[in-house]
Amino acid sequence: MLQFITHANDSKNHLEIAEMALKGGCRWIQLRMKDVDEHIIEHTALQVKCLCNQYNAILIIDDYIELAIRIGASGVHLGKSDMPITEARALAPDGFIIGGTANTLEDMMSLAKDGVDYIGLGPFKFTQTKKKLSPVIGLEGYKQRMSQFKDLGYRTPVVAIGGIDMQDIHALMDTQISGIALSGLILNAKDPVEQTQLILQLLHSIPQR
Repeated sequence: MLQFITHANDSKNHLEIAEMALKGGCRWIQLRMKDVDEHIIEHTALQVKCLCNQYNAILIIDDYIELAIRIGASGVHLGKSDMPITEARALAPDGFIIGGTANTLEDMMSLAKDGVDYIGLGPFKFTQTKKKLSPVIGLEGYKQRMSQFKDLGYRTPVVAIGGIDMQDIHALMDTQISGIALSGLILNAKDPVEQTQLILQLLHSIPQR
C-alpha cells in the first residue's frame, strides 16, 4: 500500500502534486494542509476529490472530519490532538475510513481498541514536512513495535511514515507493516510521476508477509 500525503513547494501546489502522484499510479491521497483557512482547504479538497474520482482513488482529509464528511471524501486522518476516534466514528457514515497517528506501542493499542481502520506509525526518520515531530522510531523501533503488536493479537493495518527514502522501503516492509506513507520523496523528485511509478514497482516486488 502506498499513501501519498500532499505538501507544497515553490514549484507545485497540493492539487498539482496530488495529480502527479495519481498519474504515477498511487490510489490513496491524503490532503494535508496545515495553517490554512478552512475555506481554502475545502476548495482544494473538492478539486482533489474530482481527480481521485477520475482515478478511482481514495481521498483522505487530514484533521477536518466535518469537512471530509461534507464533501464526501473517503475518510479522515486524525492526529493525537484531534477529535477522539470514538467521537469521530459516531459522526461518520458507514464505510468512512478513519486513520490515527501513533508513535508508541501504547498509541497503537489504543487506536486499535478504538476501531481505527489503519494506523500511521512514525516518524521513521527526521522529516521537514511536519512540525512538532514525535520521537524518531527508526528501523529497530518498527521491528519491536510491530512484533509486539502482532504478538498481542492486533491486526489493524500499520503504515510507516516520516522521512522514508527508496533505500528504506524494503527493510521497512520486512517489519510486517502494511504500507508506507510518503510526501517529500515524491514531491521533491525531478519527475514525481516517474518516481511514484518506481516506488510502486518496488513495493510490488516485495513478497507479502
